[in-house]
Formats: sequence, C-alpha cells, structure tokens
Amino acid sequence: MADDLTTPLTGRKRKPGARLQLPIARILFGLLALIGIGFVLRLVLVDDPNGGRPTEEVAITSTRNANEVANAVASGPVTITADPQQYPADGSVTAVETGTTGADSITGLPNVYGALPDLSEETSDGPIPRISATGLTPFSAYARPAQSDVASGRPMVAIVVTGLGINEQGTLEAIDQLPDQTTLAFAPYGKTLSTTVAAARAAGHEVLLEVPLEPFDYPQNDPGPQTLLTGEPPRANLDKLFWLLARFGGYAGVINNMGARFTASAADFSPMMEELGARGLGYLDDGSSNRSLAPQLAAGNKVPFSRADLMIDANPSRQSILSALASLEAKAVENGQAIGIISALPISIAAVTEWSRELEAKGIVLVPASALMK
Repeated sequence: MADDLTTPLTGRKRKPGARLQLPIARILFGLLALIGIGFVLRLVLVDDPNGGRPTEEVAITSTRNANEVANAVASGPVTITADPQQYPADGSVTAVETGTTGADSITGLPNVYGALPDLSEETSDGPIPRISATGLTPFSAYARPAQSDVASGRPMVAIVVTGLGINEQGTLEAIDQLPDQTTLAFAPYGKTLSTTVAAARAAGHEVLLEVPLEPFDYPQNDPGPQTLLTGEPPRANLDKLFWLLARFGGYAGVINNMGARFTASAADFSPMMEELGARGLGYLDDGSSNRSLAPQLAAGNKVPFSRADLMIDANPSRQSILSALASLEAKAVENGQAIGIISALPISIAAVTEWSRELEAKGIVLVPASALMK
C-alpha cells in the first residue's frame, strides 16, 4: 500500500476490471460548440437561411374579409353610407319603370331578379341591397305602389305568403293564382330562385326575403342553414346575414323565419336591425313571439316595420282558414289595417284566392304588406 501511495500519478496503471473514466462534460461542451459554430457559419455564408424547405408562391384572391361592414362591426355598431364611386352606374342605360317614386333616377339594367345595380353592393357572397347614391332605398324602389288604396280611407288588409321558392312548380302555381296585391316571401334555399323570384316580380307581386333566426328549442327546431344565433359574435351573424341577403334580389325587406329567442335578445338582434336600416330594407315581424324587440329596434334604426296580426292557416283546413280570414277582416275594420300570414300550402292559396274576390264588395281593400309598414 505504501508503494501505491508514493507512486507518481502519471505512472499509475488501471487495475484489471476498473471502469475507464471519460471526460463526458468536456465532450458535450465541445459538441455544442461545434454545432454553434456551424450554425453561425451557415447564416454568414448561405444567403437563404430557409433554403431546402419546400415552398410555393400563390396569389391570394380570397375576399372573405373584404367587406368593410363585416370587419368594422366586430368593434361596435357602424353606419353605412353608399359610395357612388364604388359601384358606378352605366349612364348609357336607363332602368325599366318600376312605378315607384325616384325609380326613374336609377340607371343600369336590372339583373335576373329585377334588382337594380345602383341598389346593389358586391360582396364575396354576391350582390346585396344598399341605398343608392341618390338616397333611394330598396324598400321604396321594390315595394308595390299602393298610394291610391292608402288614400281611399277604406280598411286595408295585407296577405303575406311564406315558404315560397323551395318547390318550383308549387311556387309558380301560387304566383299565377294569387292576386297581384299579395306579398310573397321566399326562403333563401331554393335552387330555382332566379326563375321563381323573377316570375313573381314580373307578375307584379311584392317580394320579401325570409331570414332564419334562432328559436327557443334550437337545434331541435332548426330554421335552416345560416341561421342567426344568440351568443355569436356580431360579425359572425352579419356574415350569415350577408350570405342570406345575396340569395336573390329585388326584395323590399325581410321577414323572420322563427326566431323567438333571437328577436328577444337585444345584443344579438340590434346589429341585424342596424344593418337593415343602413341598407334601406324593411322588416316584417311574423307575430309569432310577444317577446320580440323588433318594434323598438326598428324604430331606433328607422327601419320600415310592421307586425303580422294573425297566422291564417295554423289549422290548414278550408273552413278554419276562411274563419281566420273573417277575423282578419274584423281587425282591419276595427284598426284600419291588418296583416295575415299564410304558408304556401295549396289549400291555403286556393282559400285566399277565393276570399280575395269578395273583399271589394265588403268595402275592404287588399294591399301589399309594404303599404302597412311605417
């Protein structure tokens, strides 16, 4: 043992079976230093640090966020002013006469739905209504004229037929049977809306767009795709609204499809009503919910508005429909006006057509719904 203690360190020999002690820390430090040096040299000597990665250049053409209204509403209410320079009219062409005040100041050919270019704004979903550069609103331009009937002082009744456009043949038959003064509301999902809406307007009917709104039992009771929902960000609901507004053109306003929960929520309903007011559209409440805030919101945003008084074919039998129409007449005599809603069932169409022939003899005049919207 004494010899081992006095033997110089450099002269020691490893005993058989003993482990070799390697300087691991020094080795790791050396490797890290080499990696760092290599990285620095690459940055200095190579012009493209991302070279070797697969890349591809593409042109971005998406217009998803191109609409300024949808972008701005996320931060609060907005006011829209029509820009006459953004969508200039073709001054060489004059629009066909529509029979409404100010229509002769609109230029450009109507599209397949009868919508005028000065009253349209292009979006990523298609053209949607807007107020013209001269201040003419879609409500004024597309409403069926009824000034003489309003001035007559007689009780007025309006009938709105809902659910049109889904069944093309049934819709065309309804257009042919119903008197011109009836207002026709089209669902936004029909595959032949270009045909049916154009036929309705060519026959002299006033047209409304049905907008699906959230009911209390949603989604068990679902109005359809693009339904506006409570609790959604305002921009999300406005994106849906723009899609719906672009389904067809030539309508004077919108009518709700369901929506008891949505129309009772001021936070969710207000942005929609602000948009309708800014675009010059009317709003007709179908009268199905007493909790709807539509009257207050429409007044605050200067939206032409009225509320339906009666669902005519809640019981779709001929006798029940005629009885409901008699009740509608009584309301018109009592209040000076009344609005009834019917669905596009063949029995409902036939009953209303028959009933309308006797109104004149009763001293009651049939008018489009817009005539009763203030």
